[in-house]
Amino acid sequence: MKRLFLLILLAAALPVRADVRVFACEPEWAALAKELGGDKVSAWSATHALQDPHRIEARPSLIARARNAQLVVCTGAELEAGWLPPVLRESGNAAVQPGRPGYFEAAQFVTRLEIPTRIDRSEGDVHASGNPHIQLDPRNLLAVAAPLAKRLGELDAANAGHYAARQQAFAERMRAAIARWEKEAIPLRGLRVVAQHKSFSYLFHWLGLVEAGTLEPKPGIEPGSAHLAQLLGQAKARPEGGASPGRGSTLGVQQARLIVRTPFDSPRPGEWLAERSGMPLVTLPFTVGGSERAQDLFGLFDDTLAKLRGES
Repeated sequence: MKRLFLLILLAAALPVRADVRVFACEPEWAALAKELGGDKVSAWSATHALQDPHRIEARPSLIARARNAQLVVCTGAELEAGWLPPVLRESGNAAVQPGRPGYFEAAQFVTRLEIPTRIDRSEGDVHASGNPHIQLDPRNLLAVAAPLAKRLGELDAANAGHYAARQQAFAERMRAAIARWEKEAIPLRGLRVVAQHKSFSYLFHWLGLVEAGTLEPKPGIEPGSAHLAQLLGQAKARPEGGASPGRGSTLGVQQARLIVRTPFDSPRPGEWLAERSGMPLVTLPFTVGGSERAQDLFGLFDDTLAKLRGES
């Protein structure tokens, strides 16, 4: 009897096992799953903020994680096309294959930008389904959160109410934060920015910034000296008549004020242009874990706005 009592006490002291094991392709979806699931979800990200999500190897460790997952949450829109299919295939986990309830693509629930009218691989790494970097518009996180919470509730029906309540609480916090961020970003509207890759299109679209040019001559193509020299020449040129370009101007990088990169982009091209043009180079966190402050979805945007405003 005494032994039974001790076993009961030991069991009570052990942490409660999470009900749904989530394999997230990117850190933002692991963070969102945790926001929606709390202690009912165990979320693990296949990539981290210092990795380019386009270029991941289908390692045995990823296959093992997918084998034990109950829900795979990925961006989709071809972002993981180079590595996720073999991971899922080799996992042997029928429950998380595309088309099954255990497979979830976030990009299906948002309006995607930059959908090409034609596919020509000579134009670089162009995604037929549009730009996949949807996480940098927090309104997209709201759009994804509701169907993701519903899917969690379908996989774990006993706790469906838990996921629904957490989704509502998350939506309230996120809407309040979006209103604050948009107010803070008013002085940034119309700011002309040079990006290394087409990583920040959703961020710029949301805040009203202008992508004046990219360090890459084509998506996914490393910038060479000739292209960088051309950008430098444009950056130093003055608009005719000294007019200030408006939003949507075709003046290239004339009057651009900032160069931005992700934590996983090579710093060399941006440093080269920054040194010669006088434009500051800023590393934005891009995803959860991309900076010391960006440790959750709210910190991601707090830090991004602060860096754009030159405050950190």
